[in-house]
Amino acid sequence: MAVAYAIILIFLLAQSSSAAAANGKSEFGCYESIISFGDSLADTGNLLLLSPADNKPAAARPPYGRTFFHRPTGRFSDGRLVIDFIAQRFGLPFVPPYIGGQNGELRGGGVSKGVNFAVVGATALGYEFYEKLGFHNPVTNVSLGTQLDWFKRFLSTIPDGKKYLERSLVVVGEIGGNDYNHPLSQGATYDVIQSFAPAVVDYIGSTIQELIKLGVKTMLVPAIPPIGCLPVYLTQFKKSSTIRDYDPKTGCLNWLNEFARYHNKLLKKELNRIQELINPDQIDIIYADYYNAAMRFYLSPNEYGLSKKGILRACCGAGGPYNYNASAECGSSPATCCDDPSSFASWDGLHFTEAAYRLIAQGLFDGPYTTPRVKTTICPSISFL
Repeated sequence: MAVAYAIILIFLLAQSSSAAAANGKSEFGCYESIISFGDSLADTGNLLLLSPADNKPAAARPPYGRTFFHRPTGRFSDGRLVIDFIAQRFGLPFVPPYIGGQNGELRGGGVSKGVNFAVVGATALGYEFYEKLGFHNPVTNVSLGTQLDWFKRFLSTIPDGKKYLERSLVVVGEIGGNDYNHPLSQGATYDVIQSFAPAVVDYIGSTIQELIKLGVKTMLVPAIPPIGCLPVYLTQFKKSSTIRDYDPKTGCLNWLNEFARYHNKLLKKELNRIQELINPDQIDIIYADYYNAAMRFYLSPNEYGLSKKGILRACCGAGGPYNYNASAECGSSPATCCDDPSSFASWDGLHFTEAAYRLIAQGLFDGPYTTPRVKTTICPSISFL
């Protein structure tokens, strides 16, 4: 029976590949590799490998990585990220960081199944843009432009780069969140971050167009999640907020979630604009609605196996109403870790738990949270569960 199934699967994959080759388009279904851009929601180890030995990020220390990998990997979570679940869904290995080895050298064409350029703290716009406005990136000077330069260098090492890209899924993000996170943490108001949101989205759009020129056929472009539900902001703005600032259904900050929706509306509009400029029979641009895929478990935590009592609290933190303290972050003393991360949405106050990332990924593949819808029914996959 298993042999018969395998033969049928191989036949279906071959038929899919033949159809894709016939119309010049990589069918959104099965891929030979994954290429990832983004920030901490997608970084599988680049910041860790970029950091000097005497200044490693928190994700280099326990309890990061405790749930799945059972050790810190540089991922800012207790386990897998959305990009990891995407790889598993397509039956591919976890996407390795572009930075590799003891001395942080750049990987070459040996990464045949994919490569991850995402870096914790990365912004879409260059750090110079924010420096001129009086804001500082405390984590990295890597931006989406840096990652695109790395990608071009990587692509030059591939013997047949065009064919490689035709068979690759490129995930552009999540990126853009830190363009607002860093200024917000340094006192920026709603009006300030709203003023440069169009520039952030425009740059993401220009990067997507550059990737298309380089030969990319299929892109998944994530939205930013509901940042008004993050313990870091619930803590930061607690003293200045009134009861009217909170959503009575979730307890999240309305104005921050309103801003996330504003960014995502601009992003979706930009993707639609680009799609109108290209041949839809040859290029797929898929919008990944991280916002609403996440909002469902804030609205109904028990339905998704999360704790209603702890839905807005960090699993790993140092006390307070949201278990977040900026001066005692996860991985440092006196922060402690919850017994069951799978019942929490937030891992460390700013990043999600593996359980939440799994729910977001399932929403993309099995729910209505991608436009157009993702089809993976003929792909050899590894279960999320």
